[in-house]
Amino acid sequence: MVMPFGRKPAKPRAALNEAGLYDYAVKALGRRMRTEAELRRLMTTRAEPGEQGEAAVRAVAARLKGNHYLDDQSFAETYARLRQQNEKLGARRVRQDLQQKGVRADVIEEAVGARYGETNEEALAREYLSRKRIAKPESEKGTARVVRRLVGAGFATGTIYRILRRWDVPEEELAGLENLEAERGEE
Repeated sequence: MVMPFGRKPAKPRAALNEAGLYDYAVKALGRRMRTEAELRRLMTTRAEPGEQGEAAVRAVAARLKGNHYLDDQSFAETYARLRQQNEKLGARRVRQDLQQKGVRADVIEEAVGARYGETNEEALAREYLSRKRIAKPESEKGTARVVRRLVGAGFATGTIYRILRRWDVPEEELAGLENLEAERGEE
C-alpha cells in the first residue's frame, strides 16, 4: 500500500492490557486535563477488544479516581475558572463545553454556579469584547457580527442588548436582530 507523500503505513498498535492502559492513561493526563468520559474513550481505542478490554478500562478508571488523578468535579471547576478568567467566556458557553466533554449535569451546575454566581456578566462581556478588539459597530451588519460573537461566547441576550444600547446602537438595528431571533425560534 502506497501512502501519500511517501509515508509508510503505520503499524497496527498492539492492544494494551490493564498495566499498559494505566501507563497510557497517566501519560494522557500528564499532557492535559481530561474528563472521565474523554479518558475512557481514549483508553477504549487502545484496549483489548471485547469484555476483557472493557473490564480493564473500568479498572484503570477506578484506580485513577482512587489516586485522585481523575476527578470530573475538579476538572469542571478548573475549566470554568480558566474560561472565565483567561478567555472571558460566558456561563452558557462553559456549560455547553463541559456537556460536550461528558461531565455530568449536576457537576456542571455546581461548578458553573460557583464560578459565575457572583459575576457581573455585562462586565465580563465587555472584557471579552476588549480582549477580542471588537469595537462599537458602525452598521447593521457590524451589529449582527458583534451579536453573533457574544452569543457564541456564551452571553445572555439581555446582556448583549444592554451593551448595544450603551453603545447607542439605533433601535431599528436592535429590532431587526430581535426579528432574526424570532425567526430562528420558529425553525
